Amino acid sequence: MKCVGIVGVGAYVPEHVVTNSDLAKSVATSDQWIRSRTGIEERRIASSDMDTSHMAIRAAEKAIADASLHPEDIDLILVATATPDHVFPTVACMVQEALGIRHTPAMDLSAACSGFVYALVTGKQFIETNTYKNVLVIGSEKFSKIVDWTDRNTCVLFGDGAGAVVLSEVSEGKGILSFELGADGTGGKHLLVDNQTNYVSMNGSEVFKFAVRQMPESSLSVVKKAGLSKEDVDFLVPHQANMRIIDAARERLGLDKEKVSTTVTKHGNTSAASIPLALFTEIENGLINDGDVIVIVGFGGGLTWGSLCIRWGK
Repeated sequence: MKCVGIVGVGAYVPEHVVTNSDLAKSVATSDQWIRSRTGIEERRIASSDMDTSHMAIRAAEKAIADASLHPEDIDLILVATATPDHVFPTVACMVQEALGIRHTPAMDLSAACSGFVYALVTGKQFIETNTYKNVLVIGSEKFSKIVDWTDRNTCVLFGDGAGAVVLSEVSEGKGILSFELGADGTGGKHLLVDNQTNYVSMNGSEVFKFAVRQMPESSLSVVKKAGLSKEDVDFLVPHQANMRIIDAARERLGLDKEKVSTTVTKHGNTSAASIPLALFTEIENGLINDGDVIVIVGFGGGLTWGSLCIRWGK
């Protein structure tokens, strides 16, 4: 069986920063209220003329370059998103057009905030079975277009952005060591886009209870599946939704704060883009290095969850 890993990373966030104090001017909230409940300080919001595909394209170009590849080397494009530009064509097809690689298969995958993990696992299978060599996996979201900006319970949480990786064969012992995917459709009612308003609707307490239970359990599960112990984990890259949820996963793994990504403070919750954005940021910060054991874990609407244990490197 081939070893499959990440050989290139890229990310993009819009220039426009919206702080907690900015939001306090339009809804009944405050910087202190938001920080104490979520850990979020600010988020990036895309302009009206920038959509999910535009951010996906920019992140993809960076990931391909980081992998020392050319667009024509990409054999499959997978985009995880809950906020596509259109019902169809897919964001993946729009990325394909922009990259100039006609006939390369391209598809979107929707598992809400867990989407990027689902897409990584999907791409892994195609490489392991010798179907494709290089798979481009993107998480891109413009959640600002499905958020009710008068609802302080949701508008303070989300931001826009994109992250991308290239999956390829890596050397023995490196790459994705194990994974877990799951879903519980009975909880779908707790986090959804309302058909009447087209806005995100969330039962915050139920989602919180689900997340603080599922994220640590799934993280520990993939570590065990990889034949490792939690003491072997060097860094945790969780879905960036809420600092209290992140802390719960960190404590179960017994990790110091310096070994956990907390980009939620600057990006907010970017849904399927949050994990690749965090991954890119921590690599840039020098916190993820060759040979490190990384746990990636996410949860989202569906309700869905997914995690991977990766030994970093090519």
